[in-house]
Amino acid sequence: MKNLEIGQIVNTFGIKGFVKVKPWVNDVTRFDDLKTVYIKIRKEQKELQIEEVKYHKNMVLLKFKGINTVEQAEELRNAYIEIDRKDAIPLEEGTYFIADLLGTEVYSDEGEKLGMLDDIYNTGSNDIYVVKNELGKSILLPGIPDVIKDVNIEEKKIVVHLLKGLV
Repeated sequence: MKNLEIGQIVNTFGIKGFVKVKPWVNDVTRFDDLKTVYIKIRKEQKELQIEEVKYHKNMVLLKFKGINTVEQAEELRNAYIEIDRKDAIPLEEGTYFIADLLGTEVYSDEGEKLGMLDDIYNTGSNDIYVVKNELGKSILLPGIPDVIKDVNIEEKKIVVHLLKGLV
């Protein structure tokens, strides 16, 4: 299985080679336990060792070995940070990695194929599942138990209940 994205480098920080990372994890202190990450820039992947981790205003500041100047750090801007799946924190029952859900077929509880799961984003109160049909039209579904009825990772299938007014 492929690596898991855990954030994106959005900027540099200071003059000693730190980068500012927008984290995509539930617990940002997760970065404290990482020693190696993969940086994906323009379809190229590099393995980097983490030298130091700091936190600043909901962002993670990372210092990588061998990245010692603001110019070197600038080259990493907009890159995605990935970890090996074996380094992921085990999930609670009934929770999934977004990467495992994307591309999954979505059906109504009446058996109608609604499309494929194209994206998931968080609004603060709950996740929103973006389902695209063959025509490219999107349906937005709240990621709540009343709507998301069954998720089967092995069969790549999600069953949802369409509440009145959702579609």
